[in-house]
Amino acid sequence: MKQLVVWYDRSCPLCRREIMLMRRLDRSGRIQFVDAADPGTSCPSDRAEMLARFHAMENGELLSGAAAFAAMWRAIPLLWPLGMAARLPGAERLLNWAYGHFLKIRPRLQGMFE
Repeated sequence: MKQLVVWYDRSCPLCRREIMLMRRLDRSGRIQFVDAADPGTSCPSDRAEMLARFHAMENGELLSGAAAFAAMWRAIPLLWPLGMAARLPGAERLLNWAYGHFLKIRPRLQGMFE
């Protein structure tokens, strides 16, 4: 399996916690986690967009939002069933809807985790 690249916002306390958990679960080292907030980091898209939404590169395809989360879940054996369920008809649409609502409250949640 090819390695998955995940970009995250290290300056976000909520994101740091989530990535810390994903690193622990990624026992096979299938995921390369990249801090998109680091000015020295190369981003495949606009840095502001990379920081505003979750992104991953799976098999050369840049994914965003729910698709990026699902790709990360599929790379981790424990979460693989969840990642596969995200491929069911309508699932990605529902996950993107939920993620869009999460992004609206993300600033308040970040304050709680600082």
